[in-house]
Amino acid sequence: MEPLISVIVPVYNVEDYLDQCMESIVSQSYPHLEILMVDDGSTDSCGTLCDQWAERDTRVRAIHQKNGGLSAARNTALDSMTGELVIMVDSDDVLHPDAVSILLHILQEHHADVAIGSYVFFDGKDVNWPPISREKTVRHYDGQEALKAIYYQDKLTNSSCWRLFKASLFDGVRYPVGLYYEDLAIVYPLYKKCSLVVGTDDVVYGYRQRNDSILGRFSLKRADVLDICENLEKQVLTENSELAPPVRSRLLSAYFNILLLSYQDKTQDFKELQDRCWQGIKRLRYNCMVDNNVRLKNKVGIIASYLGRIFLCDIIGRKYHPKR
Repeated sequence: MEPLISVIVPVYNVEDYLDQCMESIVSQSYPHLEILMVDDGSTDSCGTLCDQWAERDTRVRAIHQKNGGLSAARNTALDSMTGELVIMVDSDDVLHPDAVSILLHILQEHHADVAIGSYVFFDGKDVNWPPISREKTVRHYDGQEALKAIYYQDKLTNSSCWRLFKASLFDGVRYPVGLYYEDLAIVYPLYKKCSLVVGTDDVVYGYRQRNDSILGRFSLKRADVLDICENLEKQVLTENSELAPPVRSRLLSAYFNILLLSYQDKTQDFKELQDRCWQGIKRLRYNCMVDNNVRLKNKVGIIASYLGRIFLCDIIGRKYHPKR
């Protein structure tokens, strides 16, 4: 079977990286693709580059819209796609030449709803791809198990990239416009629909490290992760209480992360935000400490928190972000 696969590429002011990204997509060993480039109001040459790619390859469609952010661009593509399956690619990243083939193979072989690969960071021109395993070890999760693995931050991440989804999972599900951490916001509605999720350690995605990326700098918008996780905690307590411990573990990670990042930024006063994080840490730390599934990094933070807020921020914070 050769299903049509929609590749969604949100584009905003990445003229230095876009051609490399697109070359990695159009050169995929699996050819039956529909490639949706959504120019989200770019102010550089990206709009022109999108049109040029659409002229070069009939599988590419260039869509232009006013700037609305990553979520808005992805939603536009979701509304326009016609594929049976969908994969997300950020426009400064790249795909392994066999990425789609690898993910499609394990998804079809195991009759799964989502197939998840792995990724490698790169910051130069080319990616040093590790070899693909001939004998793949494929991990299996039902929807509930996948959610636990994501929220406990154990082998699965909340990213929408380096995975292949059945397009039907997005029926009635869209990314929240205007929020950071949009991937985390749709994990629950997506994966609770899944009967089977499969994962492989094969690296299918090159994740470019950029200091100027949205999450490469601190701002109050980073606190969106707290709103997302706190609202999720309330939701699962009424709908799916078994997920409350892993969700609280993820929320604790968010409190630690935002507290330490804001503490390092001396350009603004983040006292109200820091107080919110500290109160959250104190509320969750005991239950997370006795939860055997909570990751070691969180437990180290919990122990440090019992020695006081100053110790946590000043001592642990320096090790947590060694560039300081």
